[in-house]
Amino acid sequence: MEYDYIIVGAGSGGCALASRLADNCPDATIALIEAGPHTNRNPLVNMPVGVAAVVPNRLKTNYGYLTTPQPGLAGRQGYQPRGRGFGGSSAINAMIYTRGHPLDYDEWAELGCDGWSWRDVLPYFRRAEGNERGADAWHGDSGPLTVSDLRYRNPFSRRFVQAAMEAGYKPNDDFNGPDQEGIGFYQVTQRDGRRCSVARAYIYDRERANLHTIADATVLRVVFEQKRACGVEIVSGGRRETLKARAEVVVAAGAFNSPQLLMCSGVGPAAHLQAHGIEVLHDAPEVGQNLIDHVDFTINKRVSSIEPTGFSVRGIARMVPQFVTFIRHGRGMLSSNVAEAGGFLKSKPTLKRPDLQLHFCAALVDDHNRHMHWGHGYSLHVCVLRPFSRGAVTLASADARTAPVIDPCFFSDSRDLDLLVEGVQMARRILDAPSLALHGGRELYTRAGQTDAQLRETIARHADTIYHPVATCRMGGDARSVVDPQLHVRGVTGLRIVDASVMPTLIGGNTNAPTVMIGERAAELIAASRRRPQTATVKASTVAPAGNAA
Repeated sequence: MEYDYIIVGAGSGGCALASRLADNCPDATIALIEAGPHTNRNPLVNMPVGVAAVVPNRLKTNYGYLTTPQPGLAGRQGYQPRGRGFGGSSAINAMIYTRGHPLDYDEWAELGCDGWSWRDVLPYFRRAEGNERGADAWHGDSGPLTVSDLRYRNPFSRRFVQAAMEAGYKPNDDFNGPDQEGIGFYQVTQRDGRRCSVARAYIYDRERANLHTIADATVLRVVFEQKRACGVEIVSGGRRETLKARAEVVVAAGAFNSPQLLMCSGVGPAAHLQAHGIEVLHDAPEVGQNLIDHVDFTINKRVSSIEPTGFSVRGIARMVPQFVTFIRHGRGMLSSNVAEAGGFLKSKPTLKRPDLQLHFCAALVDDHNRHMHWGHGYSLHVCVLRPFSRGAVTLASADARTAPVIDPCFFSDSRDLDLLVEGVQMARRILDAPSLALHGGRELYTRAGQTDAQLRETIARHADTIYHPVATCRMGGDARSVVDPQLHVRGVTGLRIVDASVMPTLIGGNTNAPTVMIGERAAELIAASRRRPQTATVKASTVAPAGNAA
């Protein structure tokens, strides 16, 4: 049980890293360890509309974390679904493929993350991407992660896009192209109408003799010899054992579990570790700090039409032939990702990049779909793309099997709530446009004519995450950052982090594709380090289009 590289976590960063590293370093042995199960045969994972069932329920494939009570959410606990199983959160997400804005990555470089500007990272996005539309300066078509247009578009999703045009917003058929702003249909990570999780894309595509996958095994701590990571202690089936790493240990357990594992291993804020009886290996005050997440509010509207997905006698009856269509052809309503359309808006026309994102669901999605409604309707999500509020992840116990303490501190900075109120008002203009308004309906929690004060109260009672936590192991060029631009954990050796926790800021969009990009880039960094141990940085070799300042 000894390997060259041990990767902890088979999520978006870990799967991409493991696959590429196995291919780039055929003489190296790699272990990819995941706390959850294999997902390649799970029907709720592979059927896109299954997202409606896997997100709201704490299952073998979903940690289903809860936050601390949030003063900004009227004292409620937030809900944080996180993927548990091969593919990580890419096995339970809405499959939306967006990268954020080019200026997001230029901002990373300005913060001291050399080699992470838009010009540097675009080649890795293109390398990962297998876009069915074909390749161009912005897209790749030969990568393992299949990106496609939806095979099914609900009539109400089409009406939403048309209503947005009527409200004066511009159309956009490629949010990852030259301009992010506008409204349209999202591209999705699907192959043949079925979910293309990162595990399906990178791990289940073919076997590799030098890559060993280990499922249903929880890593309790990283093992160190003095200050060098030399292995991990795991528990599987009630049995503990230690796996050794000759070269490096890579933690890719996500924005909540990566800082937790570091702290359980003695790397983190010294006083906090000591309070839990953990011997301090390295005092790293920022481990677990700087948590940033997209806070989101949803306008739900019930309608009499049964065209949206919903619960009614007629609605359930029409799902029977839809199931047959999906099994045979990978088409129909069951190939929907639910959040089919949306887009990016600027609260002020003078902004250089959008600061609000919309997700339109042709279904009543209330409280992460944990609150089920009889009947049919649609939902329009509004989220703040670059929130000012900062939270933290801390330990509840020295045992890594215990859920961490998650405190996003939503709306702790009042500017986030101010912007969300403005975003909801902008979204309402779309709902009031003819293409949607002529279908009538009744809003569940909001209503036209609400004052700002009333809307703020409603937001506090119903807002929550839209599943994009980052930055708890912040990358940077400064000494306080948790990892350096080569993703090494500062203060120790032989240890890197490769997941969304290293993002220094939250990008303006869904975070799955950027996390895959981080895995792709990390594979090249590690392979180069293996060839040239003294190499500090690997520069991207492909010339990319200039960043979009529109």
